[in-house]
Amino acid sequence: MNPESVVLENRSAIVKKWQEAILQTYPKETQKFLKKEKSQFANPVGSIIAKDVEILFDELVKGEDTKKLVSSLDKIIRIRAVQDFQPSHAVGFVLQLKSILRETIGEGVSAELYQLEDRIDAAALVAFDVYSQCRQQIFDIRVKEIRNEYGRLLERANLIKEIPEQQPGI
Repeated sequence: MNPESVVLENRSAIVKKWQEAILQTYPKETQKFLKKEKSQFANPVGSIIAKDVEILFDELVKGEDTKKLVSSLDKIIRIRAVQDFQPSHAVGFVLQLKSILRETIGEGVSAELYQLEDRIDAAALVAFDVYSQCRQQIFDIRVKEIRNEYGRLLERANLIKEIPEQQPGI
C-alpha cells in the first residue's frame, strides 16, 4: 500500500491530531474555549482552524490547487500573526504535520512520502512569507496611527501653522 493511500485512509485521524497540535500552542484556558465553542461567530479562531486545516491537509496531499493552499495558510497565519506568537511558533504548525504523518504511517518511508514532505516544507516557507507580510502590515498600520495621533496633538497645541502660498518674486 502506498503512503498516499494510507494518508488518505487515515485522513480524519491525521487532521484531528494536527488540529490538536495547533490548539496546544495556545494557553490552557484558550484551548478549552477553542475546543468547546463550535459557533463560528462566538469562536472565529477555532472555526477557521477547524475548517482551513482540513483544506490545507487536502491540498498538501493532493498538491493540485496552490491558490487554495495559500488561501487556507493565509487565514490561519493572519490570526497567529496578530497574536503573541514568535515567528517559529506561528508557522511551526505546518511542519508538525510531518511528525504526525510519520507517527500514523510508521517508519516505512518511501519516495512518495518524501514528495509529500517536500510539499509540506514548501508550504512552511509560504507560511513564513504570509506571516512576514501580515507582520509588516501590522507595523505599517501602527506607524500610520502614531503619525496621525502625533499630528492631532500638534494641531491641538496650536503648534502647526498653515504656510500661505507665496508667489515667487521675479
